[in-house]
Amino acid sequence: MKIKMKKKLKVKGNHVIFSLVFLVLGYIIAFSYHVTKSEGENTAITGKQWDRDLELRNQLVDLEKKNLTLQKELHEKQEQVREIENELSQEAQVYFNLAEDAEKLRMYLGKIDVKGQGVEVTLSDGAYNPDEENINNYIVHEQHVFKVINELYISGASAIAINGQRLTHNSYILCNGPVIEIDGYQHPAPFVISAIGDAEVLSSALNLTGGVKDSLVNENIQFTLEEKAEVIMEPLLQAS
Repeated sequence: MKIKMKKKLKVKGNHVIFSLVFLVLGYIIAFSYHVTKSEGENTAITGKQWDRDLELRNQLVDLEKKNLTLQKELHEKQEQVREIENELSQEAQVYFNLAEDAEKLRMYLGKIDVKGQGVEVTLSDGAYNPDEENINNYIVHEQHVFKVINELYISGASAIAINGQRLTHNSYILCNGPVIEIDGYQHPAPFVISAIGDAEVLSSALNLTGGVKDSLVNENIQFTLEEKAEVIMEPLLQAS
């Protein structure tokens, strides 16, 4: 009886030990499975993230390439705009020069009012001399007027008028007895010759020793010269 009881106790003890071993082993297996599954899920998530990061990097590279291309195109467009601006600027300068030249031509043709500093020369007949037989020796003739006009143009006068009548490039002056005729209009002495230009230069040119003034005085012509801060000339008269 005692032997049977011992055998039964021994068998039950073994069962308990085996049960504990299997329990521990089952726990270890379950834990290992859980850990393995978690690592697999983490590995799978990491792979997806990597693919996503790679895709984003590729998109970024593509965008940078496009950005460089667009920057190059922008630079080319800016260069084209600069070239167009330069062309427009040159054209504007050309048009400005043309307009300026047209204005000068209108001035030379006497089509517009002009004003500026200048000089005023008055030529008068010389004093009557009873001992002088020829009256032409002390009156103003067209050649006297020409001397003054030519000297003024040479010295840089931009516009000239005689007794208020503007002269042009094709004006003519004729002596007709006691008067001179300018482009069909007759003017008696004294002859007031107005010129627009550098007043000091024009005055100096006329007053040169042995120049126009001395020549006219020697021919019994009364010569007066006055510098003007402003000379105003009306548009050219048209002969009827």
